[in-house]
Amino acid sequence: MSPPPRSAAVTLGTRASALARLQTQLVADALEAAWADLACATEALVTAGDRSQASGEPLPEIGGKGLFTAELERALLAGEIDLAVHSLKDLPTDEAPGVAVGAVCARDDARDCLVSSDGSTLAGLPPGSVVGTSSLRRAAQLRALRPDLEIRSIRGNVDTRVRKVREGRYGAVVLGAAGVRRLALTGEVSEWLSPETMLPAPGQGALGVQCRAGDERVLTLLTAIDDPAARAETAAERTFLRELGGGCAAPVAAHARVVAGSEGGAAAPQGTLRVRMDGLVAAVDGSEVVRVTGEGSAVELGERLAREALDAGAERILAAIRVR
Repeated sequence: MSPPPRSAAVTLGTRASALARLQTQLVADALEAAWADLACATEALVTAGDRSQASGEPLPEIGGKGLFTAELERALLAGEIDLAVHSLKDLPTDEAPGVAVGAVCARDDARDCLVSSDGSTLAGLPPGSVVGTSSLRRAAQLRALRPDLEIRSIRGNVDTRVRKVREGRYGAVVLGAAGVRRLALTGEVSEWLSPETMLPAPGQGALGVQCRAGDERVLTLLTAIDDPAARAETAAERTFLRELGGGCAAPVAAHARVVAGSEGGAAAPQGTLRVRMDGLVAAVDGSEVVRVTGEGSAVELGERLAREALDAGAERILAAIRVR
């Protein structure tokens, strides 16, 4: 690897939660391992999403798009930080002017998982059990799978949500598996939910690292931690979401996997990976679910499956949500 650019010191911006700090430290450690002379510092910022935690208001009702990212992007543009580390599923698909995703790190577990008060699986929860989630995507799929459950909004960091289950305030909660693993809370998990049961959010399990667009020094540093497979998979998923026009809070799910041996293959555009993806759009009450699947290059596939989903009824589902 070539030497890092001169003046190799960077400040990474992060939310203040334990998970966000841990994820940011993972990125800092990876950068320092790749560039021997690099020094990383971190700066914790409070976002609008963090400030709204105490109110308990459901995320979709207070504007999920950019709720956890806007302050970090502002700090980037102001030169207060050099990088911003995000759970990629929280990052709006439309990039803020002057900001770029310089790296998508190797992906962790993209699945969801269930934490229940008595160790029950999703199928084993008693009728009427209260299940907490702040995600319309999870709520819609839960209602489609188990219409006899009571789905209730829950806010707070991962450990807070787990504690609310242990206190008996919820019978169960659905969480992202990657965050649970990173926080070493796997012993709390009652069931790891397969994508066939609960299709993940676009970008789930991946970390996205933003920098200022055109900052060649930092962009060069980030090449060392950018994972081509994770970037291709999440590009397909996020393109699907963007083309649907649903936004981060919509009941839209997507899960892509790189097709083995696809890089540079005859059927793939030069220098790209082919991916296979499942996509889903669901009515909030779970009464209607549109599913699509296909294979292709990342962006083309995301665009194509979005068109297929819209033609199959997703346009009507999303329009109904927008007027709520």
